[in-house]
Amino acid sequence: MPKTKVSADQNIKLPKSILTKYRLKAGDIFIIRVVSGSIILTPEKSQNGKKNLNGPSKHHAKLEPRLLESAKKKIAAINSNLRTARGLTEAETKVAAQAGLIAADQRWWWTEEWQKGERAAQRDIDTGRVSKVYDNVDEALLALKGGV
Repeated sequence: MPKTKVSADQNIKLPKSILTKYRLKAGDIFIIRVVSGSIILTPEKSQNGKKNLNGPSKHHAKLEPRLLESAKKKIAAINSNLRTARGLTEAETKVAAQAGLIAADQRWWWTEEWQKGERAAQRDIDTGRVSKVYDNVDEALLALKGGV
């Protein structure tokens, strides 16, 4: 898995393999989302105004318009209110990834099955059903063993 780092001037240099695979160029714009502690960068469009795709062999013409529209609405709802939004179907995650709306390797997170768990976890957080925050791993392990 390629790695990169944030430079002193707060820039991130993308590995050449990623630039080539996704046809990214200097000046491309990214949408930044934080989802479950992960930072997701999604190319918005390239300098020529066309949306970047998830790899060179994907074509918007092959996307089912109805599925894509439904996926867009569900993605917006999840980003807006995780507590009530419904997840995408398998077909919707596929077209959303092809259109560059979600990362192909993160399709699982957007599914209804996963979102059901996210909603349950959020309800637990909202109602205070969470464990104590431990200062270090040793303290947490001791608590799991019944020592705290």
